[in-house]
Amino acid sequence: MKFIHIADVHLGAVPDSNMPWGADREREIWEGFQKIIDVCNMEKADLLLIAGDLFHKQPLIKELKEVNYYFGKLKTAQVVLMAGNHDHISTRSNYRGFEWDQRVHMFMSDTLDTIDFPEINTGVSGFSYYTRDITEPLYDAIKPDKNGKIHILLAHGGDDKDIPINKNRLLDAGYDYIGLGHIHKPEMISNIMAYSGSLEPLDRNETGERGYILGEITSKGEKHTKISFKPSSRREYKRIILPVTQTTTNGALMDQAKEAIQENGNHHIYTFTIQGVRDEAIQFDREAIRAIGNVLEVIDQSVPDYDFDTLFRENADNIIGLFIQKILENTEQDEIAKKALYYGMEALLGAKEE
Repeated sequence: MKFIHIADVHLGAVPDSNMPWGADREREIWEGFQKIIDVCNMEKADLLLIAGDLFHKQPLIKELKEVNYYFGKLKTAQVVLMAGNHDHISTRSNYRGFEWDQRVHMFMSDTLDTIDFPEINTGVSGFSYYTRDITEPLYDAIKPDKNGKIHILLAHGGDDKDIPINKNRLLDAGYDYIGLGHIHKPEMISNIMAYSGSLEPLDRNETGERGYILGEITSKGEKHTKISFKPSSRREYKRIILPVTQTTTNGALMDQAKEAIQENGNHHIYTFTIQGVRDEAIQFDREAIRAIGNVLEVIDQSVPDYDFDTLFRENADNIIGLFIQKILENTEQDEIAKKALYYGMEALLGAKEE
């Protein structure tokens, strides 16, 4: 039996909505979902498992119809779907009463239920969120029936606000596969349990590859589960450090940023962090770097190369001198503290010049 496991698609989300590429990101999330339908057909999957948060918020009827159209294009796979915390089944949810394609099976209860697929000797268990947050560890005590079937659990949660999960206890429950959602970072916890992560990265903190889980369970004799993570996202959020020295000019820094984009791919979205010791007279043009492509943010953590001995002699009788003395006395401080002192020095010198 072969399956595809996805979660946290968040259809309807618009990452970076205030950026020029925001509209593209909304479309790419839908395209990522459509690609999974093609993957299911190519792999001749038996099941498409969706572990919550297919939608970013309560789905509109037109969105459900759109998704249902793509489900109808599946050739071999049956869909098992649960509502997560973002698209929970509220009292006015459009999930209620919606007529899905015959291939689609949704958990409409907030208590554990099992959907059986006799043709592949498989039962898929789970339930849907009926409220935004659930703080009880509802998966801790569940176990599958011992009836010789392949047993799969769909579960959404893993933090204090959304169903805390004891991973070791869940691993020992007796399921042949546990498909997890809610945590957007892919994680292969074991050969029988995994977070698929989000299909497309949804904000700057979701760095690294995003995709889906491809799995296969054989049940001839002893059951055996094999899973693998498959990257499929259109883009990635990337964090790049731009090192500088006393000789680095704005032009040189700009070339570094352009080379990094060219090397990593101009379709990705970048946060650049400038680090190192710069010439004290230079101010780096962060806005110019932001303008060269899909640059979300440029953070300047560089510090000026001050000649503290000369500055101290020139300012021994004022607050700047006292500040320099403080810096020199605390050379063993951690980097954050040292940078704070440098930034304070920069502010004091700027005030002196005004």
